[in-house]
Amino acid sequence: MLCFFFFFFFSQTVVDFALAQETYAPHSIRTEGHLTLGGLFPVHARGADGTPCGDLKKENGIQRLEAMMYALDQINQDEQLLPNITLGARVLDTCSRDTYALEQSLTFVQALITKDTSDVRCTNGEPPVFVKPEKVVGVIGASASSVSIMVANILRLFQIPQISYASTAPELSDDRRYDFFSRVVPPDSFQAQAMVDIIRALGWTYVSTIASEGSYGEKGVEAFTQLSKEAGGICIAQSLKIPHNPKVEDYDKVIQQLLETQHSRAVIIFASEEDIRGVLGATKRANQVGHFLWIGSDSWGAKSSPIQQLEDVAEGAVTVLPKRSSIKGFDEYFTALTLENNRRNVWFAEFWEENFDCRLLSASKKEDTSRKCTGQERIGIDSKYEQEGKVQFVIDAVYAMAHALHNMQRDLCPDHPGVCPQMESAEGKTLLKYIRNTSFNGSAGTSVVFNKNGDAPGRYDLFQFQMTNSSTAEYKVVGQWVESLQLRDLQWPDGEQEVPISVCSLPCKTGERKKKVKGMPCCWHCELCDGYQYQYDETSCRLCAYNMRPNSNRTACQPIPIVKLEWHSPWAIIPVFLAMLGIIATIFVMATFIRYNDTPIVRASGRELSYVLLTGIFLCYIITFLMIAKPDVAVCAFRRIFLGLGMCISYAALLTKTNRIYRIFEQGKQTVTAPRFISPTSQIAITSSLICVQLLGVLVWFAVDPPNTIVDYDEQKTINPMLARGVLKCDITDLQIICSLGYSILLMVTCTIYAIKTRDVPEDFNEAKPIGFTMYTTCIVWLAFIPIFFGTAQSAEKLYIQTTTLTISMNLSASVALGMLYMPKVYIIIFHPELNVQKRKRSFKAVVTAATMSSRLSQKPNERPNGEAKTELCENPASSVMSRMSLCMCAELCMCI
Repeated sequence: MLCFFFFFFFSQTVVDFALAQETYAPHSIRTEGHLTLGGLFPVHARGADGTPCGDLKKENGIQRLEAMMYALDQINQDEQLLPNITLGARVLDTCSRDTYALEQSLTFVQALITKDTSDVRCTNGEPPVFVKPEKVVGVIGASASSVSIMVANILRLFQIPQISYASTAPELSDDRRYDFFSRVVPPDSFQAQAMVDIIRALGWTYVSTIASEGSYGEKGVEAFTQLSKEAGGICIAQSLKIPHNPKVEDYDKVIQQLLETQHSRAVIIFASEEDIRGVLGATKRANQVGHFLWIGSDSWGAKSSPIQQLEDVAEGAVTVLPKRSSIKGFDEYFTALTLENNRRNVWFAEFWEENFDCRLLSASKKEDTSRKCTGQERIGIDSKYEQEGKVQFVIDAVYAMAHALHNMQRDLCPDHPGVCPQMESAEGKTLLKYIRNTSFNGSAGTSVVFNKNGDAPGRYDLFQFQMTNSSTAEYKVVGQWVESLQLRDLQWPDGEQEVPISVCSLPCKTGERKKKVKGMPCCWHCELCDGYQYQYDETSCRLCAYNMRPNSNRTACQPIPIVKLEWHSPWAIIPVFLAMLGIIATIFVMATFIRYNDTPIVRASGRELSYVLLTGIFLCYIITFLMIAKPDVAVCAFRRIFLGLGMCISYAALLTKTNRIYRIFEQGKQTVTAPRFISPTSQIAITSSLICVQLLGVLVWFAVDPPNTIVDYDEQKTINPMLARGVLKCDITDLQIICSLGYSILLMVTCTIYAIKTRDVPEDFNEAKPIGFTMYTTCIVWLAFIPIFFGTAQSAEKLYIQTTTLTISMNLSASVALGMLYMPKVYIIIFHPELNVQKRKRSFKAVVTAATMSSRLSQKPNERPNGEAKTELCENPASSVMSRMSLCMCAELCMCI
C-alpha cells in the first residue's frame, strides 16, 4: 500500500512536470530512429553557486557523447545487427550534478505518462492535439555514480533499463534497489580489492583515505576499509571527506589534516576529477610536492585533466583503471568531425571554440580570445587530441543495448522485419532480461558480460605516472589485476630506487621533535622546530636568542649575519654617481668664481654669500658618502653634523639673500635711504647666525645621546631564518633624521615665502626669480621625499630605500640650486666674456630710484597715484638706463654695469 502511494505521488509529480514541458529540453541531441536510446553525459562541469552548468568538458563530455553517436552510426550501418531497425538517440547534459540530471531525465519518461486532457480545450472548442514524445527504450549513462543513483531511482519506476559506462559505486550492485541498472565497468568493490593487494605488495601498513562526498567516494572507501580489515596488517591513519561544492579552503584543510600523520604517506583517493585536482593543487600550495604516494581509483585512471599543470605533484601516483583499449575507428571518426558534418551535436560549436581557442560568433561564450574560428581547423592537427579512457565502455554500453534489442526482436518478432507490435508493447523487464543475458566481444576484443547484479567482471590495468628519459611525465602500465595482482617496473619521485615507506612512526630526524598522537601511543609525528627554534631535546624546541638563528640542522643556534649598505649595491651606485657629478660641478663653479673673482658678474652675485652657498651645496653632495660608508662612531658623528649642515648653509645663504632683496625694494618704495645690514659683512654675519642654530642643535644632540652604532635584527628578520640578517647602522632614528633636517626645511620654507614676495621685483635688478624657481623645485623634491621615507618604514628594504631616497633628495636639492643660480653665470663668464665688463658705477640712491620707477611703471595706470604717470614719463630715461642692467644682480645693487 505504501509503495502504491509513493508511486502515485511520484507519478503525479512527473505528470505535472511533463505538462509544463511540452517541448523537448532546449539543450539536447535528438536523432530519429525506430527505437530511441537515451544518453546522459557530463558535457559541462558543475556550475558555480546559482548556476547548474559550468565549463565544457572536452574529454569526459564531448568525447564520450560522440562515442555514443559513433556506436549508433556503426550499429545502424551493420546489416547483421538489428536489421531493418534504426536506433535513434535523445542525449542530455547532466552538468555533473545529480539534481540537475534528475530534472533532465524526466524527459525520458514523458512518453510513458498518460496525460489527463479532458478539461483542456482550444479557443475553437476542439480538444487539443498533443505530439506524443518518442519512447525511450533504454538509457546509456550516467557517468558519475551519484548521478546514476539519482537517475536509476526514477528510471526503475518506469521500468527503463539503464547501462552505465563509468559508474562504479558498490551501492549500485544492490539488485533490490537498482534492479534496472547495469554497467559495463566493474564495481568499486573489485578495484578496492585491487588497491588492498597493491598496498600489501608494497609493504605499506599505515595509509589514509580521501573520498568525495557521495555514493562513489564514500562507498569506495568503505569497501576498501572493510577489505583492508579482513586482509589484516593495514591501518587507516585518517579517513577524510571532501564536501559537495568544496572551496579552496576545504582542499587546504584536507592536506593539513593529512600532514598531521606525516609518515602515512600513502593516500587512497576515491574522488571526482575536480576533487582530485583540488587535492593536488592544495598539496602544491602546501609545498608538499613528492610527499604523498597517491593510489587513485578509476575516476583518476590515466586522465590528463586532473593533473594538468600539477604533474610534479602527481608523479609516482599508482592508479587503477578497468582494462581498456584505444578504439582506432573512433579516432578516425572524431578527428574527421567538423562544424559542417556534425550539426547534430548542439554542443559541438562550443567544443570547437574551446578546443581551438577561438570565437565563432560575436555572442560567443569564449570571451578570453579575440581570434575568430575559420571552420577549417582540424582536431588532432590544429589541437591536441588523445582518446578519453571511457570511450571503449561507452561504445560497449551502446552495443550491449543493441545486442539485447537484437535478441529481443529475434525472439518476439521471428517473422517480422523491424519492430513488431509485440516488441513495441514489451515491458522494460523483458529488455532487462535480454541485457543481463547478453554476451559478445566488445570493441576492444574482450568479452562483455553481466552477472546477476548487472556488474561487469573485474579486470583492471594498473598505471603509474612516471618521468620519462626526456624529463616529461606520462602514465605507464605497471601491471594488472584480474582476480590476482601483477605488479612491475615501479618508479618513484626524486629518483628513489627503493619503495618509499608508509608506516606509523619513524625515529625523528635531527632538528625534529616528537609529538605524541592522542589515543595512539605507538605513533608520533615528527615536527620540525620551525621559525627561530632549535631542538632542545627529543620532545621540545626552544627559541634562539634575539641575535641568533638555528643552524642548518636546528641542533643549536648561530649568530645572524650582519649586513650594511655596500658601495657596489645598486641602491648606492646611483646616489654616489650623482654626488660625484655634483661635486665636480661645484668645484668647477667655485674655481671659476675664484678665477674671475673681480669681474662684474661675480661681484654682482654677492661673492661672499656665493662662496657660502657653494660650500653648502658641496656639503650636500658630501653627505652621500657619509650615509653609505660603513657605520662606526666617527662616521655616525659626522653624519649627525653634516646631515643637516649642508642644507642649513645653503638655505641660510639663500634666505639672507632673498630677505635683503625684499628689504631693499620694500624700503625703496618709501625712501632712497639704504636699509640696514645689507653690506657683505652684515650678510655673512646673518648667515653665520642662522647656521649656528643648526650647529647648536647638533651639539645638544651629542650631549644628550652620544653617537653610536647598533645592529638592527628586526628590520630584516624574515620568516625563513636562513634569510635573516642584522643591519649595521648608526643609532639614528627616523624621527631624529627628520628633526635634524627640520631646521633646514624651515629655512627652505621661509626662503620660499620671501621668493614669492619678491616675485614682482623687476628681473633686471635682481636674481629673485631664479631663487624662486630654485625654491619651488626644492619644495617639490622634499614633499615627495617625506611620504617615500616614512611609507617604507615597514619594508624589508627600509635601509636601502630610505638611504637612497635621502641622498638623492639632497643631491637633487643641491643640483637645482647649482644649476639655476650659478650655471648661467658660469656660461656668460666662459663663453660670453664681452658681457662681463663694467660700464660705470652709480650710487645706491640712483639705483633704487630707477628700480622703484621701473616697478611703478609695471603697474596699471588706474592703480597709480594722481600725477605719478607724468613723473614716471619724465624719469623714463632712468628706466632706460635700468633696462641695460640685465646682468646687475640685487645682491650688489650699488655696483651696476
